Amino acid sequence: MTKADLGLIGLAVMGENLALNMESKGLSVAVYNRTLDRVQAFVAGRARDKNIIPAYSLEELVTSLKSPRKVMLMVKAGQPVDDVLGRLLPLLEPGDIIIDGGNSHFADTRRRLTVVEEKGLLYVGTGVSGGEEGALHGPSLMPGGSPAAWPQIRPIFQAIAAKVDNGTPCADWVGPDGSGHFVKMVHNGIEYGDLQLICEAYHLMKDLLGLDNATMAQVFQEWNAGELNSYLIEITGEILAYKDEDGAPLVDKILDTAGQKGTGKWTVAAALDEGVPLTLIAEAVMARSLSALKEEREAAAKVLTGPQPQFNGDRQAFVEDIRRALYAAKIVSYAQGCALMRAASETYGWNLNYGGIALLWRGGCIIRSAFLEEIKKAFDRNPELTNLLVDPFFKSQLDRCQASWRRVCAAAISNGIPVPAFTSALSYYDGYRSARLPANLLQAQRDYFGAHTYERIDRPRGEFFHTNWTGQGGSTSATSYNV
Repeated sequence: MTKADLGLIGLAVMGENLALNMESKGLSVAVYNRTLDRVQAFVAGRARDKNIIPAYSLEELVTSLKSPRKVMLMVKAGQPVDDVLGRLLPLLEPGDIIIDGGNSHFADTRRRLTVVEEKGLLYVGTGVSGGEEGALHGPSLMPGGSPAAWPQIRPIFQAIAAKVDNGTPCADWVGPDGSGHFVKMVHNGIEYGDLQLICEAYHLMKDLLGLDNATMAQVFQEWNAGELNSYLIEITGEILAYKDEDGAPLVDKILDTAGQKGTGKWTVAAALDEGVPLTLIAEAVMARSLSALKEEREAAAKVLTGPQPQFNGDRQAFVEDIRRALYAAKIVSYAQGCALMRAASETYGWNLNYGGIALLWRGGCIIRSAFLEEIKKAFDRNPELTNLLVDPFFKSQLDRCQASWRRVCAAAISNGIPVPAFTSALSYYDGYRSARLPANLLQAQRDYFGAHTYERIDRPRGEFFHTNWTGQGGSTSATSYNV
């Protein structure tokens, strides 16, 4: 019996397409799904006459694989992954490799890796981005976990990944334990931010400038030909131009409540844990939550008042202002995402390569864009770069776009149009460039009511002081801490 190069568990849309992608690159793939009729339907349908071997039990899947066995899980994150691992581990041998290609939380991947490695096996948690089309034709892959696994899976990953430039694959080793899934999580958080920024640009053009869908579609097509060139800008133009069966724009018929699967929330929670101000992505997550309050918003719209949008200026010039504001805010979003990866890398000892990660995102993935090449160059210029905002290139871009950015935020606020991502990004920028913030008063307040202490500008950092503000307190202070 000819044995397969890799086993794949989970035949939802991503699993099916990855299996077909692998087979098209000359690999033999054994497939298994918990519901066996899906295996039968796949091999009788899309996988018919292809080098794909059906397995109707985990035991059959394992025995059909070449040694050391490589098994990739494409199942729902959370308990389902643990359930499959519990059944799969007793069937494998030391040296075999388990790959989790789902959107697992990085902390779960760290935990699972310890369990798997204790049994002598290797474990990889890999981000897979690109949706069903990317899975079939070439995704971006972000693997991390047991380093010894990479030389064995590298030929497979780099064969099936998206290619850019001179054929460079968008698949490379990220780092140890949960780093691959962490980087994918940050990718998804940045995706939340990109989508929200685009929606705010659309909102301004639609409700403030009064542009119709066909005109906005043309605007996004033009933007995609310049420095904003990206997959998300491209598809936004296509969406706005798409007509329903009756000839009316389909987008206008879609209910304005956004869903989310949790990776954006995880990104914000990780930023809170690391003490990183991930403000734009946090606002993007909250904007989705606010959109879900559809009935409450409709009721509030009948009660709460605000200005009616009215624009009397040069529409074409303001569209250019919006474009520049979008570009500037996008820089902030990626700067915050890189800062979060940097903090986590220090916390967990991952030694992440931020320029290399930007290369992984240039093709195949949802946030792919020309913009990412500039991030790679920034980290090439300075591998120890603390924040993208202070890189010479990005600093020059923010200088160029800043006046437009401020005009857009001011116009939105004056006209009552919510732009939480645009404005939070600008507030972050202004805060980051401020040598002194009002946190001195905040620390005084905290010391006043809770004896939380403070540092002084005329004393070395690390010395903490407490004042008996009322004359009625004592000299005892609360525990000092570092943010």
